[in-house]
Amino acid sequence: MIYIVIPVFNRKQFTKDCLDSLRKQTDKRFEVVVVDDGSTDGTGEMLKNDYPEVHVLNGDGNLFWTAATNMGIEYALEKGTDYVLTLNNDVIAKEDYIEKMYYWAEKKPKALLGSLALDTKTDKPTYGGEIINWFSHSYIFLIDTLPESERKGLHEVSHFPGRGLLIPKEVFEKIGLYAQKALPHYMADHDFTHKAKRNGFKIYCNYDAAIYTYPEASGDQQNRKKKSIKKYKDHLFGIRGGGNLRNFTIYTLRNCPLYSMPSFLLIGYTKRILGYLIH
Repeated sequence: MIYIVIPVFNRKQFTKDCLDSLRKQTDKRFEVVVVDDGSTDGTGEMLKNDYPEVHVLNGDGNLFWTAATNMGIEYALEKGTDYVLTLNNDVIAKEDYIEKMYYWAEKKPKALLGSLALDTKTDKPTYGGEIINWFSHSYIFLIDTLPESERKGLHEVSHFPGRGLLIPKEVFEKIGLYAQKALPHYMADHDFTHKAKRNGFKIYCNYDAAIYTYPEASGDQQNRKKKSIKKYKDHLFGIRGGGNLRNFTIYTLRNCPLYSMPSFLLIGYTKRILGYLIH
């Protein structure tokens, strides 16, 4: 059984569209857990009235992504799940999404499987996994290197975000949950998958299991609209800041090989401090 864990805070329409897409799945072998972290836009009422099949857990507004996701994972593990699928609420799953996850999970039962991301507006792939080069702080994005004819099946990667990631229960049993104290919001998912890989679990992007995303809806993209000094400070120091220097430093210290750490930190600080101003 798969338990799908979706942390939410407001954005009720995104959550509705996501849950509606799950209702249309060709494979029904899953349960949905929504962790509502103090939404104030009617999300709670909608879940209660319109989605009685969903397990709803409530936070006080201070969980952020990592603690909310951990709450849902703990619930799923207590219920005896075989897999946890972490999913963001601003995605729409293709009708065969769960079916394709099960197909490859049965062939690679100990692996973490990420999702191919498609743009809701263009139907074109926007993310299909990446491979990190710690020394140069650069990434090989598989979408840019794979011929279209090879964009199918599994492709191994070095890490993966949590917006559509299937995780066997054995991973949690061996390495624990996401690092909610160290990384309360951004980078906890990459940190978790690096740790899983170091502990012998392979990570793939499942090109057969696709989700539609809204690239412009991410918190970091929203913060870059109508730039200001306050938004710049939030970018570098806010919990939801895409360039949060504290998070980046902790992530690096926890995962980067020692020989690459000086260059990775230097390039990373430069990108975060100047990137917001340039892009």
